Amino acid sequence: MFERLKQQFSTLRSRADFHALRIVRQSGEHCRVRRNVAEPPFFSSDLGAMLSVRVNGVEAYAATSDLSTAGLQHALDLAEARARLITPYNLVDARVAPPQGRADYRSPGLDQPLPGIAERIELLREESAAVPADPRLVNWTLLLSVDRHEQLYLNSAGAEHWQELQFVYPGASVTAFDGHDSQTRSFGGYHGGQQGGAEVIRRLGLRGAAPRVADEALQLLLAPNTPEGPRDLLLMPEQMMLQIHESIGHPLELDRILGDERNYAGTSFIRQEDFGHYQYGSALLNVSFDPGIPEELASYGHDDDGSAARKTLLIEKGLLLRPLGGALSQQRSGLPGVANSRACSWNRAPIDRMANLNIEPGDQRLEQLVGGIERGILMTTNRSWSIDDARNKFQFGCEWGQLIENGELKGVVKNPNYRGISASFWRSLAAVGDASTFEVLGTPFCGKGEPNQVVRVGHASPACVFSQVDVFGGAA
Repeated sequence: MFERLKQQFSTLRSRADFHALRIVRQSGEHCRVRRNVAEPPFFSSDLGAMLSVRVNGVEAYAATSDLSTAGLQHALDLAEARARLITPYNLVDARVAPPQGRADYRSPGLDQPLPGIAERIELLREESAAVPADPRLVNWTLLLSVDRHEQLYLNSAGAEHWQELQFVYPGASVTAFDGHDSQTRSFGGYHGGQQGGAEVIRRLGLRGAAPRVADEALQLLLAPNTPEGPRDLLLMPEQMMLQIHESIGHPLELDRILGDERNYAGTSFIRQEDFGHYQYGSALLNVSFDPGIPEELASYGHDDDGSAARKTLLIEKGLLLRPLGGALSQQRSGLPGVANSRACSWNRAPIDRMANLNIEPGDQRLEQLVGGIERGILMTTNRSWSIDDARNKFQFGCEWGQLIENGELKGVVKNPNYRGISASFWRSLAAVGDASTFEVLGTPFCGKGEPNQVVRVGHASPACVFSQVDVFGGAA
C-alpha cells in the first residue's frame, strides 16, 4: 500500500511553494485480566493522510481517509485554498527550509514476534492467579497492550521518511482494603511502556510482578501516614518520570512559551529571553532531548514535519539552553530547538510536543544516595498530580514511601506527598544516581492542543535526591 501511495504522491499537482504528505496507519491490541477473569480483548485500527502546503509563508492542512489519487488531490487542493484564504491575515512566516533526503527508522525487536492474543491472556491469567488469597486484596488487574504505528512522510523537495514503530505496555495493579483504608500499588502499565517486541515483556518483568505488587499493597495498609515537614527527598525513576514531564517538559514547550496553549493547557513560567541565562536547576542537572534510545517510547528518526532528530542538551549544569520547539516555532521565535513537531494521528497537525526528555545519569549508586541522607524519605510511582497553569507551583502524590534515617532505609509510610515550586525545586537537586539507577520509562497519555492530541512521551532518569522538600501524608 505504501509503495502505491508513493507513486500517487508523484502525480499530485499543486501551485503551492511546498507540499507534503504524511500517511499514518495505527493499530492496537489490548488484553486485560481482572480478578482472574479475562475481559474481552479490545482492538483498534486507523488509517489516513494529512496533506500540508506552504504558500507565501502561510502553512495550511487538510486531512483525508480517502487514499485514492482523487481523494489525496482533493485534500491537497483544499489545503492550498485555505492557505491562500489565510494569506491576508497571516501572523506567522512559515518559510522554513524543506526537509530532504531518505531515511528509515524501525523499533528494535520487530523480528521477535509477540505471543498471540490467546498466549497473552494466558500469561495474564497465570499472573493474576499468583495474587495471594487474602480477603484484604479486593481488586487486581493485569494488562498487556501493544500499539503499532507505521508512517510515511513525503514532500515536494524529495524527502522520503519511513517509520515502523511498536509499543508494548505490560502492567499490574492491586488494591487492598481493610474496612477503613484502601491502598493501591502498581507496576508498569501505561506509565512504564517501551518500544520493541517480545523482549519488552521479559525486560520489564511482568512475570512475578503480581505477588510483589500485592504484598506491597498490604504493607501500605499497615503502614503509618507519611510525616509532615521538610525532609530530603529521594525520588525513584518511576516518580522522576512525572516530575520531569510536568515541571520541565511542559514549561519548555516553545509554543506554550509563545502563548499558543494559553486558553487551554496554560502558559509557562519560562520566557523567551531566559534561554542561555536562566539557572533552571543545580549544577547537577543535565537534561537531554534524546530520540536515540531505541527502547524509549518517543524514539524516532524524523519528526512529523520531516526534521531529523538527534540528541540535544536542553539544560546543562543547571543552565537553560534551548526549548522544545520544532522548525516552525524556531522560525517564529528565533531560538534554536529540536525535532519535536509531532501529531497524534493523520488527522491532526503537528505541534511542539515532548518526546524523549531525559535526565543524564550522575555518579552515585543507590546505596550512596541513601547513605547521604540523614533525615529523608524515598518516594516512587505517581498516583496524583496538580500543577498550576504556568507549570510552576505543584503538588504530587506517590503510591509508596519509605523513611530514611541516618543513611538507612527504614519503615514503609503510606500516602506520601510533596509540594514545591519548579523554579526552585530543581535548584535543590543535591545528588544524581549513576547508570545503575537509570530506568527507561514513558506514557502514551500526554494531552495537549486544540483539538486535543494525546501522544507518547518517554522519560528516562536515574534516582535523584532533593534537599529539604515539603512532604506530607494523608488524612488521619
